[in-house]
Amino acid sequence: MAKGSEVVHGYPHLDTVRAAITAVHRRLSAEGVHSYAPSVLPADVTFSDHDDLHLGAQRVARALVQHLHLPDARMIVSFREMHHAASVELTAGPEYFIELNDRFRTHRRDIGAALAHEIMHVLLHRLDLSFRGTRDNEILTDTATTYLGAGWLLLDAFREDDVSSQKLGYLTPEEFGYVLAKRAIAFDEDPSPWFTSPQGYTAYTKGRAKALHDAQQPPLTTAGWAGRHRYAKERRHAMERPGQAAAQRPGAESSSYSFERGPDGPRVSFPCPTCHQRIRVPVRGRVRVRCGLCRTILECDT
Repeated sequence: MAKGSEVVHGYPHLDTVRAAITAVHRRLSAEGVHSYAPSVLPADVTFSDHDDLHLGAQRVARALVQHLHLPDARMIVSFREMHHAASVELTAGPEYFIELNDRFRTHRRDIGAALAHEIMHVLLHRLDLSFRGTRDNEILTDTATTYLGAGWLLLDAFREDDVSSQKLGYLTPEEFGYVLAKRAIAFDEDPSPWFTSPQGYTAYTKGRAKALHDAQQPPLTTAGWAGRHRYAKERRHAMERPGQAAAQRPGAESSSYSFERGPDGPRVSFPCPTCHQRIRVPVRGRVRVRCGLCRTILECDT
């Protein structure tokens, strides 16, 4: 929990975020991921200053437990002084103990955000899904929380002005916006009306632009002229040197397309814009491709 300190912006964790989206799809399957529609709604997690602190926290926790398909898990929420925003005790259940930072006693609007992250830890524990290292595992937790419909609360808890700032979670605001936009595109949702934080909404629009950029890269037919021109040049290079795989171009993202050798000629490898699993297809011109992981159908010009 960053409070009053400088908030990091941009996309420093983007590779890990994309790997987390892929991991969630692999663990849950396409049908399992889409079973988390729609997102948890503001009416279900709104916390008023007039609500009883403990009863209100239990109500919000129950709503998140139900949304994340944890019907057998009962959350017991308490408050104490701590450095982090919250913590959860991961045991075999059926009860889970969540401790929230004492500051949430007077900042109740953000209780849902803190609970969403901790309850996702419970779900990932039950799914036996984790990344190595605390940093990457927390990025997985933030990404899964957002992609499965509860993480918009974490982005809405981001507030920043000239004299103070607050951010929950390990992702930057723009990374939260990126994952939220990925979900919005895949689930045909519009989370815009849910934001109470102007800074959170701005971060969402920036992340959405980044997410849309993913869907406009060659060999997808939605790519722009410059991208198509560069792709045609590199494809020609690969065709002229069939015994060599084309080296990744300087400055390209790790998620970019690349050409490689195949038994039937050059192939192009590129990330699915939905789940980021790499897809490999022969270089044959216009083709319709279905991602084997998330089942997204892609129109390509290879």
